[in-house]
Amino acid sequence: MNGQKTSRAPAIEDHGVIGDLRTVALVATDGTMDWLCFPFFDSPSVFAALLDPEKGGHFSIAPEVDVGRVVHKQFYWPDSNVLVTRFYSSDGVGELVDFMPMTRAGHVGRVREVVRRIRVVRGEMSFLMECMPAFNFGRDAHHVRMMHGGASFVSETLKLTLATAVPLETDGRRVSGRFTLREGQSAVFGLREGAPDSCHDKVLGHEASEVLFRGTVDYWRHWVAGCSYTGRWREVVQRSALALKLMTFEPSGAIVASPTCSLPESPGGVRNWDYRYVWIRDAAFTVYALLRIGFKKEAGAFMRWLEARIAELPDGAPLPLMYALDGGEVPKEEVLLHLSGYGGARPVRIGNGAAHQLQLDIYGELMDSVYLYNKHGAPISYDFWRHLRRLVDWVCDHWQDKDESIWEVRAGSQNFVYSKMMCWVALDRALRLADKRSFPADRARWLRTRDVMFEEIMQKGWSAKRGAFIQSYETSSLDAANLLMPLVFFLSPVDPRMLSTLDMLRKPPAQGGLTSDGLVFRYDAEATEDGVSRQREGTFNLCTFWLVEAMTRASVTKPELLDEARLTFERMLGYANHVGLYAEQTGPSGEALGNFPQALTHLSLISAAYNLDKALGHRD
Repeated sequence: MNGQKTSRAPAIEDHGVIGDLRTVALVATDGTMDWLCFPFFDSPSVFAALLDPEKGGHFSIAPEVDVGRVVHKQFYWPDSNVLVTRFYSSDGVGELVDFMPMTRAGHVGRVREVVRRIRVVRGEMSFLMECMPAFNFGRDAHHVRMMHGGASFVSETLKLTLATAVPLETDGRRVSGRFTLREGQSAVFGLREGAPDSCHDKVLGHEASEVLFRGTVDYWRHWVAGCSYTGRWREVVQRSALALKLMTFEPSGAIVASPTCSLPESPGGVRNWDYRYVWIRDAAFTVYALLRIGFKKEAGAFMRWLEARIAELPDGAPLPLMYALDGGEVPKEEVLLHLSGYGGARPVRIGNGAAHQLQLDIYGELMDSVYLYNKHGAPISYDFWRHLRRLVDWVCDHWQDKDESIWEVRAGSQNFVYSKMMCWVALDRALRLADKRSFPADRARWLRTRDVMFEEIMQKGWSAKRGAFIQSYETSSLDAANLLMPLVFFLSPVDPRMLSTLDMLRKPPAQGGLTSDGLVFRYDAEATEDGVSRQREGTFNLCTFWLVEAMTRASVTKPELLDEARLTFERMLGYANHVGLYAEQTGPSGEALGNFPQALTHLSLISAAYNLDKALGHRD
């Protein structure tokens, strides 16, 4: 009954992603859907073969021929998040189309579902479909109820029904179906919530599925048509925008950092985290990227979500650095010992223990996004300002505290230079916003504190010995996060200290730098005590795009850096997977590492493309 399933999950980079703005599914090039949390991004998984091919659950549709006789090709239907997987064999050509139905009005007027349609466009082919959910990360038992037109999977907490005209059989946990299609014929499978007594009226034929397919393509095309970017890398930017839109939670405007969890940052290692939540930092950066290319509606929805969160804070309370999708607390970090982990990388973690850390940098990213939204989106309200003012006053009281900063170290708090600098950004943007809108504020205190911050960073955050800004007052290590200094206007991009820092960071690790063939490590994981492990990580895609921007801005007096920035950017584009998606990191063998797709990577790509294209102008 297992058909052709193996004990090895496809690599992260061998996947495309579909979604409906509430959750996503990952589909590998072999036709296996091996990741789906339902009904929402942060719900327990239904399919998680990525984290355990045997126990995680999967939904596969594949030709029933020897693996070596089939060539796979996967791509997105142009300007959409509709995924197409083609199977080429000597018997014929099969085409699998995966999507979650959408219309311009949002969700269609039917139960949410995943639609998988397989058809033969040449010749004749036989297929095997196998659907084996594993509810709640494989912890909840379920039973199968067969019926006319499909089967239902029933657990204590969730019920799903697979509707299809293909005859099915079951072993009590999974259902499978073998079928043969000739040229022009198709079979449709619809997986939806609920467990009706009969589902023959839920079965989609080719014409009904075609209506949903066309409506979904129309939805995505209409949305991406709002992109105002017309520069050199238009298709790349639009694909990143479509990926970011998939990570937007439609009911509230919240934006998740990534729709997956526990995909390792080190091959076979222990840096395995759950990113299916709303990081203030990541979402604020996303707002900037979306505003840059014309998507004001999404930026406004997140601002409203953010205002509601800040309004709920008790007086004198710090802002949590991350939230669950519903605006509540992120679940406590939990280790799932029964799952083997992606490629054997254990432990598998859900929830996130960093949720209660102090990360002072989030205030700078928050205030910068609000400032930009007020400038390019819509003017903020007085009530929103009152809530923000409380946070700025809190920053004045606590900016000298030690924290865990952007990389969420677990070895104890330090005086991270990036955090101090982003506290400066928080006050700087608050002052600009107050002056721009004539809002009441304690300007004298904010100005005085901002200036003290600047002087301290320049004195304690700069290492004359290294010729660079360092990671924290306590160490002499380099940190790629300091590349943001010119990007947030803390320093001129051609300030001698910034140029020296840029030169140091661009050196290879063997020479004390953080760059390998243009790709940037966030810090030296072997030399930095971060409380997790000293395993070598991959290069951080976010940091590589930051380097592109820093070099682009520095090119005003060093023109040779503009060519270097373009070369680095276009080299980085080559590390996207076959459908233009990125994980968090690029590994030592060019493999994708970390959760996938990663919002930080795609938003930084958009920002780098925008500013690099602007700097290049019409030079070509």
